[in-house]
Amino acid sequence: MIVELGIVFLILFVGSFIQGLSGFGFGLFAMGFLPLLFTLKESTLLVVSLTIVLSFSILLRLYTHIQVKSFLWVLAAAIAGRIGAFFVLSEYGELPVMQPILGIFLCGMVAYLFLRRFITTSGRFIKHPAAPIILGGLAGFAGGVFAIGGPFLVVYFLMLYQDKQAYSANLQASFFITNLFTVIVHGASGHLDTNFLVYFAVGVLCVFLGSSLGLSFFQKISTERVQQLALFIVLIAAVNLIIFGS
Repeated sequence: MIVELGIVFLILFVGSFIQGLSGFGFGLFAMGFLPLLFTLKESTLLVVSLTIVLSFSILLRLYTHIQVKSFLWVLAAAIAGRIGAFFVLSEYGELPVMQPILGIFLCGMVAYLFLRRFITTSGRFIKHPAAPIILGGLAGFAGGVFAIGGPFLVVYFLMLYQDKQAYSANLQASFFITNLFTVIVHGASGHLDTNFLVYFAVGVLCVFLGSSLGLSFFQKISTERVQQLALFIVLIAAVNLIIFGS
């Protein structure tokens, strides 16, 4: 238990450091390694719960920039996606076959993040009435099953808001609400046990220490290089999940 706690602490600390330094990466990094120790369901619920803490800490500074009316449709679609994800994670979250599926999904996310500078998103698509429903639904489902739904919302909110503070505030508000919903429905179903609370307590400490340290190094370290290194490490973990996960 002590050794396992130490490994979990290291994974969550590094993920939080990357998040503090670059603004993203906690869920992606953590989900690359936690399923090697726990089931997919246990890993997802831990990461989702800790993301609530991260989002809340950011919202405390930016809540005045939240524009509720502008993201109601994408939020509603994301909640619908989380409902579907709840049944999938409850039914299949403890099966070994879910680990290689997660590995494939991680590879897709890493490929997208490496190539996104070469990808242009049409403003016409974002303005289409179906855009918030499609991207919100995908974000909700992927976030509820794999704890990695952020990129879908990032694409939408980057095109929707020109102001950085409005972008960040509404993005974090969406994360906070959808992740809180996931924790509530799984908690009500008895999926959160005593072991979860122990790892969550350790995780909260990691989140505050790692993100604070990352922020302190924000001006001193190349954010792009850290992101590239982190994505390379996640890719290795994803391949490992695909080969040895089942």
